[in-house]
Amino acid sequence: MASTPLGLQAYRLATILLAPAVPLFLRRRGKLGKENRDRTSERLGFAGMPRPAGRLVWIHGASNGECLAALPLIEACVSNKVNVLVTSGTVTSAELMQTRLPAGALHQFVPIDTPVATARFLAHWRPDVALFVDSDLWPNLILGAKAMGVRLAIVNARMSQRSFESWHWARDTVRTILAAFDVCLAQDEEIASRFRILGAPDVRVVGSLKEDAPPLSCDAQMLAELRSSVVGRPILLAAQTHPGEDETILPVHDTLRKRFPDLLTIIVPRHPIRGPAIAQLCATRRHQRRSEGGLLGRETAVYIADTMGELGLFYRLVSFTFMGGTLVPKGGHNPLEPARLHCAVMAGPHTFNSQSAFDAVLGAQGTGRVTNSVEIAAFAERLLADPAAAKALGEAAARGAAKLGGAVDKTIAAVTGLLDSHALA
Repeated sequence: MASTPLGLQAYRLATILLAPAVPLFLRRRGKLGKENRDRTSERLGFAGMPRPAGRLVWIHGASNGECLAALPLIEACVSNKVNVLVTSGTVTSAELMQTRLPAGALHQFVPIDTPVATARFLAHWRPDVALFVDSDLWPNLILGAKAMGVRLAIVNARMSQRSFESWHWARDTVRTILAAFDVCLAQDEEIASRFRILGAPDVRVVGSLKEDAPPLSCDAQMLAELRSSVVGRPILLAAQTHPGEDETILPVHDTLRKRFPDLLTIIVPRHPIRGPAIAQLCATRRHQRRSEGGLLGRETAVYIADTMGELGLFYRLVSFTFMGGTLVPKGGHNPLEPARLHCAVMAGPHTFNSQSAFDAVLGAQGTGRVTNSVEIAAFAERLLADPAAAKALGEAAARGAAKLGGAVDKTIAAVTGLLDSHALA
């Protein structure tokens, strides 16, 4: 224990002492809808299914974004006859993975990071290789896997300046955690530099997995029904919004309705659970929640798409979209998803989560940066009034997105190397 940083010793002790309270904590979260009450045992490390025979790659992503980014990697592993276990920590990501995982890939909830729960999880699954997507790093889980001889990698590695500064205060602890990883595959050189400074031993720049993802899918029948219900109506789409952004989009809606009385505004919240809150913000505006069912009415002014996994549907319905998480300091969500579907993008100033992607798409468009409701309204009004210009901007966005790629192949090469080295150990 003498060589273990004090911070890690304190963390391990705290997780041991708090472990008896974890079941109560999970029950409370379950009542709030933040845990799947039928699968809480997985959060305690108990497996919900047997381990498949043969090699197993374990991929962990915190939530929806990380799991979706890993899909091309998951599909590549499965196609190479390698079993894949995906873990995540949220109810929505589990629901999403149920519909998106290919045959040969399994999903479990990640165990709470106590020594007993993580040891139980690792003893059952015995992964050959573990890939942590972005930077959702749990000390007991990581160090326990390392002690078992699991080959570890951070893939699609991302670290904001704020996280870097926070981690810098616990450099010994962070260095010990990062030293457990055999390789760190960073999205860009700036991120790679941060990981190197903090002690990651083998850092390589490979780009972002999101840049290699295929276009989002959608249900063709649902798309046809939606198109039929909105035919002839101008549409403003705000995708993946956060609190503080809906309050900006709704006044934009009011402004645009003065010129386009039949305007339909579609708001897709990043977290569907926020549907009721957005409905309350709508006040007297005629609104409808998709989660409550029913056909979209001609009298509906604001359509709240509080469902999961349907962004491909809405990006195909419009010629441009506002990307959420960019007016508030969340860092923005993947602009390549709409761009690949020839949907132009506008975004606020906070795009640090996918900076290279935003730079590529907005650079190709030559426009799209907005900072307030006035600028959003002006951008939207111009494109709603000129469909040809909107289409041309969508084509430019698609060209910008097409310039990025290659991260999946580089990541697969690294994973193959880790599997080979594990087999030789």
